[in-house]
Formats: sequence, structure tokens, C-alpha cells
Amino acid sequence: MACEAGGKMLWTRYAPHVLMTLAQLCYTIMYFITEAAFNRGLNPYVYVTYRHLLVAVLLWPFAYYYEKNQRPKMTFKLFMEIFVLSLLGVSLTLNMYFASLKYTSPTFVTAMVNTIASMTFVIAIILRMEIVDIKSLRGLAKIAGTVMSFAGVTTMTLYKGATIACLWKSPIHIQGGGGGGSVTHESWVTGSILAVVSCICWSVWYIMQASSLKRYPAQLSLTAWMCTVGGIQSAVFTVFMQHRAEDWLIGFGIKFWSIVYSGLACNGFTVLVQLWCTEKKGPVFVTMFNPVSTIMVAILAYFIFGENLYVGSIIGGVAVIVGMYVLLWGKDKDHEHKTSKEQETDQLDCEKQAKVSDVYAVRSDFETTKST
Repeated sequence: MACEAGGKMLWTRYAPHVLMTLAQLCYTIMYFITEAAFNRGLNPYVYVTYRHLLVAVLLWPFAYYYEKNQRPKMTFKLFMEIFVLSLLGVSLTLNMYFASLKYTSPTFVTAMVNTIASMTFVIAIILRMEIVDIKSLRGLAKIAGTVMSFAGVTTMTLYKGATIACLWKSPIHIQGGGGGGSVTHESWVTGSILAVVSCICWSVWYIMQASSLKRYPAQLSLTAWMCTVGGIQSAVFTVFMQHRAEDWLIGFGIKFWSIVYSGLACNGFTVLVQLWCTEKKGPVFVTMFNPVSTIMVAILAYFIFGENLYVGSIIGGVAVIVGMYVLLWGKDKDHEHKTSKEQETDQLDCEKQAKVSDVYAVRSDFETTKST
């Protein structure tokens, strides 16, 4: 019994850590399956379209049943807000992001995702949603972390560096993989720019989503709406960009399974895990696990899939990850400082209220004595 209770306590304590690691593993596998599908001829725009329409079909029954009393009435203004959210969070962003994977490598794009925290922080400052106290250590940490992340991005984008080739035969080979020596400098810069712009759009989406959830608190329904509208937007975009009907025919091979896996594992399991862990441990805890995917991808790319690594990507990726953790440390200390100030204010209010009550009590006793 004692052993069973101890095991339960251990699982309760470390369940968020295990689940977040599994979520990052899901993302890691997705990059390689998707890269293999792209190299087999899957169009990135078709991939984004099918993936989100599949998720929408799966989500809507649950959203309708569980949130039928939570959903606010749909208005034209609210629909346009969802339309913009879908554009920034699904169609525009992910089309650029996965197109960049075709030009670069899984290691590069996963490292680039770690810049979103810094980009969101800068945009929040521009919009006056974030205040930085440059006289405090936490404020300086946020500035230093942001500068370090942007320096890493610049390095990754402009400096490819020497190739670190795999010294042994890889167990699994992805034909035409982006990490190979066939990637030209022009393609690398094109992919880098697409990845940077997609991360900027993602950052704006995070800021917009926070305010949109206040007007549309049904999270599952909002996600279903964004997948539906984003999938339709992506379909329209794909029709304009790709005029071949055969691009839409994916068959039942790696193309089909990459879409199914991405929809179920990355838009399903990982989203639920992130929501649960955010509730249990907070958003900072969830964000701290993002670099785990970068490390997993780099290890698998080099040792298992035999893809080349580049000095510029390694240096830039390390700078981005370190910068992100410095920024998150500053944000965490900011939250602690704000919480302590609120507690002090509440305590002072309680003391003032107690003094006022004492004054009234003394006055009441004096008037009672006087009347006696």
C-alpha cells in the first residue's frame, strides 16, 4: 500500500514533465514525417489545408457537445476577428512555416520556433501591453534575453557556416532531406526569411488570442472555428498558387499518414497536454519545454537520419535557447514581484479596515458609556 501510494505521489509530481516531454517528441516525429512527405511530392499548402480541415471535423462534435452553453452568439464583428486569427495562426503562418521546412531543415525550423517568446515580448512593448523596468535585474534580463534571441536568429539566417557531416551510415535516410548538402545558399536564405516572418505572425496571433478568449471563452469551439476558417483560407490560397489537380491527390502512403499523424498527435494530443499542464503548472512551465524538441530533432537528424548540421545553425540555436530562458526568467520574476505587491496592497487594505473598525468600536463604546 505504501509503495502504491508513493508511486501515485511520484506520478502526480512528475506527470506534467513526462507529458510535456511526450508532446515535444510528437512534434519532433512530425518534422521528419512531414519532411519525408514533402520530398515524396506532398505540397506544403495542400498539407496545411488537409491537416486543419481534418482537425476541424474531429473537433466540432466535441466542441458542440461540451461547450453548447458556453459559446457566445456569433456576430459579424466576432467572425471577422476569428477570420484574422485564423489567417495569422493557421493559414498564413503555417503555410510559410512548412514551406521554410522544404528549403532548410527540421533542426533549423525547430530552433526558430524558440524566438516566438522574444518576438511576442517586443510586439507587446510596442503595443504598450508590456512594461520593462530597466533599473531592475528582471527588466535587464528580459532585454538581454530578447537581444540574445535576435542575435541567434540573425546568425542562423545569414550565416550557414561549415557543414558537419555525419561520419557513419545512417540507419534511416530521407531522400532529398533539407539538411543535406544539396541545399543552396539562396534556398537557405529564402527558407530562413519564411520562418522568421511566420514566427512574427505567430507572435501577433498569441497576443490577439489572449484578448479574443475574453470575448469568446469557449476554447474548444474557438479552436474548431480557427481550424475550419484557416483550412478554407489555405484551400483558396492553394488553388491560386497550385494549378495542378494531382497535387490534391495524396493516396494512402506517407503523404496521407503525415497529415493524419500531424492532425491527431500535434493538433490533438499535444494541445490537450499543453492546456492541462498550463492549468497545473502555468504557461512559463509549458514554454520552457519548447527547446526539448529542438534538441531531439538535432540528435535524430544527425545520428539517425544522417542529415548534415551547420555551424551557423548550432551557434544561433544555442543563442536563441539561452536567450529564451533568460527572458522567461525575467518574466517569471516579474510575475512574482507583481503578486507580492498585490499581497502587500491587500494586507495594507485589511489593516486600514481593521483600524477603521477599531475607531468605530471605540466611538460606540464611548457613546454607550456617556449615555449611561
